[in-house]
Amino acid sequence: MTTTTPPVTLDDVRSAAERLEGVAHRTPVLRSRTLDALVGAEVHLKCENFQRVGAFKFRGAYNAASRLTPGRLSRGIAAYSSGNHAQAVALAARELGTTAVIVMPEDAPPSKRAATEAYGAEIVTYDRYTGDRVALAEALAAERGLTLVPPYEHPHVIAGQGTAALELVEETGELDLLLAPVGGGGLIAGSATAVKGTHPATRVIGVEPEAGDDTKRSLEAGRRVGIPVPRTIADGQALHTPGELTFSLNRRLLDGIVLVGDDEIRDAMRFAFERLKIVLEPSGATPLAALLTGRTGPLPPRVGLILSGGNIDTERFARLCGPGA
Repeated sequence: MTTTTPPVTLDDVRSAAERLEGVAHRTPVLRSRTLDALVGAEVHLKCENFQRVGAFKFRGAYNAASRLTPGRLSRGIAAYSSGNHAQAVALAARELGTTAVIVMPEDAPPSKRAATEAYGAEIVTYDRYTGDRVALAEALAAERGLTLVPPYEHPHVIAGQGTAALELVEETGELDLLLAPVGGGGLIAGSATAVKGTHPATRVIGVEPEAGDDTKRSLEAGRRVGIPVPRTIADGQALHTPGELTFSLNRRLLDGIVLVGDDEIRDAMRFAFERLKIVLEPSGATPLAALLTGRTGPLPPRVGLILSGGNIDTERFARLCGPGA
């Protein structure tokens, strides 16, 4: 009898954690008696909004870039991203003494573009509704001799993202349920690898915006399904199809996907700001939205959430969450 070794294992996540030690932040795990009472469970919030660049993406970007040979690293790295991975790759390049070129959509949040440029990256823009960002980035990397560090379709990126969940269970012990956002699928794939590798009984459920339910549809179909590029306030989850590598992991590891609407995401952002005293971007708030709306059904005693990021400027936050929003 033979078994197939998955492309990312618990050992890979642990190796990434060692590489990130002293480079990435070990982000806090917050508790709220108000939240616990409201949902009827003990909730542990892994706050990746306090990570470097303001999101979990730095974990995977640095883990992947730091493993390049000196020769490849010296020629520079490239990436495509709506914002958080862009910043992560730009910062990783700066930390490693090289350069970065980022393909970003024209409508990426201005604050995310400005931060990416502040880390020293060159920006190349495209129209997310008509352009193929992967093809553009691959062509650019080939033309300039750069190494492409994708936002999720890479085992070292996935392993790096999984270190957030690994830290969470190291601090909390075994959880009954873990909720995390799903965009391209790297964070949830790495999280499920880490959590189920340490505590196999833990259920792992991903959260997508209603307009961007490509992973949910794909899991139901048993194959990768494409949808029109979603229009949602959760820009970090505005993907039209799951990654091939991430889907191969998620179809084996996930216990389900739940969906939340944009208005529910806004409510979760407001709750986080007013009651938890933290700022979340829309994609970072989707697990909290799922929890507050009861999308997962009756909750088990101990629940973990990965709040993936907080990169939102004051103007957009006020527009999304202020009076009349």
